[in-house]
Amino acid sequence: MNIRYLVTHSGGFHADELLSSVILTRLFPQARIIRSRAPEWITPAPDRVIYDVGRIFDADRGVFDHHQTPTPLRETGKPYSSFGLIWDHFGRDYLRGSGVPDDHVDLVHKAFDADFVLPVDLLDNGAVDPSVAGPLLSGLTLPVLLEQLKPVFDERTAQGEDAAFADALPVARAFVEGRIRHLAADLRAHSIATDAIRAAGDSPILELPRGMPYRAAIEAAGADHLLFVVHPRDGDWALNGIRLGEDTFAQRADLPEAWAGLNDAELEAACGVPGARFCHSARFIAVADSRSAILRMAELAVEAALVPTGV
Repeated sequence: MNIRYLVTHSGGFHADELLSSVILTRLFPQARIIRSRAPEWITPAPDRVIYDVGRIFDADRGVFDHHQTPTPLRETGKPYSSFGLIWDHFGRDYLRGSGVPDDHVDLVHKAFDADFVLPVDLLDNGAVDPSVAGPLLSGLTLPVLLEQLKPVFDERTAQGEDAAFADALPVARAFVEGRIRHLAADLRAHSIATDAIRAAGDSPILELPRGMPYRAAIEAAGADHLLFVVHPRDGDWALNGIRLGEDTFAQRADLPEAWAGLNDAELEAACGVPGARFCHSARFIAVADSRSAILRMAELAVEAALVPTGV
């Protein structure tokens, strides 16, 4: 495919064509971005991909617009923006080009679509209001933030709009690449944590080789007996609780109340473990200077957590 031009509309920009440009410029780095509504540019041709303009969606002809009637819809009935159309068609190639292993491509593609692409699609189509993010966050959704990079109303010129688009592109790229990096890492962590869960057996303490996401692997394994996680951390060792869900700070078990907020000698005295260094006042993490010390603290935390309430 000899793509020389990536064509989107001129004038003010939105998150969907900006994020689409992130995907396309990685796949076609030699191509030039053309921002135009001129018929000669938005007419399908073998040397271009046209997106967020053109009034048709025809992947075979390289046109990915969503403004026509009927609007292109997902199987779920939710509307696509140009970003969703581009991601659906080109996303897997983008992931392979980003170094995501072949056996993880479909999983990362689906996860990125669900938690990054779909919200952009819905907001761009007016299918959801930014206020659903809450009064404190409605102005901090990614589409709203990216649109803050546009020129203000009394500074708009054709050249200024194009320059602002070019300046916003690396910002958008950082968000896309960062999210994909984390999704790919989550899959690697899941595999490592799953192996560690098997090795832990019936122990309520899970030891990991480094800090990493672990809750999803614990839930997938049905390891309801696990209460705490330990791992090395920047020269010391950490002891963590296991949160009950993404939207809560509640844990399966808290660290002992007597440790809360203590450091160094005070914490050593409270727990009786030489090398104990810190316990957060919210009792979700503690730190020690060695593996043996953190494992002993974990054992004590388990004992305290298993004592019936009121005893």
